[in-house]
Amino acid sequence: MTKTINALLWPDGAPGALGDAVEDKPDLTLYLPDGPGPFACVVICPGGGYVRKARHEGEPIAHMLNRYGIAGAVVQYRVAPYRFPVPVMDAQRAVRLLRARRAEWGIDAEHVGILGFSAGGHCAGMVATLGEPGAPAAADPVDRESSRPDALVACYAALTFRDRKLERCLRNLAEDTQGNLAADAFDFYSVETHVSPQTPPVFMWMTVDDPVVPVENSLVMAAALREHRVPFALHLFPHGRHGLGLGTGEDLPLVEQWSDLCGNWLKTLGF
Repeated sequence: MTKTINALLWPDGAPGALGDAVEDKPDLTLYLPDGPGPFACVVICPGGGYVRKARHEGEPIAHMLNRYGIAGAVVQYRVAPYRFPVPVMDAQRAVRLLRARRAEWGIDAEHVGILGFSAGGHCAGMVATLGEPGAPAAADPVDRESSRPDALVACYAALTFRDRKLERCLRNLAEDTQGNLAADAFDFYSVETHVSPQTPPVFMWMTVDDPVVPVENSLVMAAALREHRVPFALHLFPHGRHGLGLGTGEDLPLVEQWSDLCGNWLKTLGF
């Protein structure tokens, strides 16, 4: 039976909280596989256009990872009306928290990855490319841990805004109270612009005819990763709607392979 642990990312109140409701208190739910551990772990960021979070891209994905002996931690990062950097900060905090509580929770701190779908894939991508080392002198022991994940899994992810096709998603993340975007927003919030040789290995998948997130998002990211010699795997499937999650029950046997491809890829990294 899967063991679950729920924890607030900031027990004493999240920075920048706009209220005291559930949506103002980001947390993670950790799903641990059977066995003694310690377990490699993957933080999971469900999609939802930075306005909501899709349930089918959370817990079911954690259970999928558990089948490979990997823990899954679903992070309830804050979305609109919260703006950048809040969602990314929440996901970074999840990575740090897992490392900080590794002994208590049975986590392998050297193998903490991040995975995201659609806008959650963008959030995960920003965490992976903007990873920060821990601050040894920080008063909060969680902040002493690195936020750089050891792997990124991007599932039909909204990775680039430079073609302006995902402007609505970008506005949910980054427009100001007057509805304006910064002059450099379309570049700055495009994940591929932050790829460097320090970016962790990346696994990407999506369908070529995704009607919401154009396939170019993965292609542009792949080009940036290749330029910086970052190892990556890219799987493009010919057909399938947006928001497939595990892809089961869709009569898309090719797409359903992504979980096995991903699980085996993570294993090659020591997860």
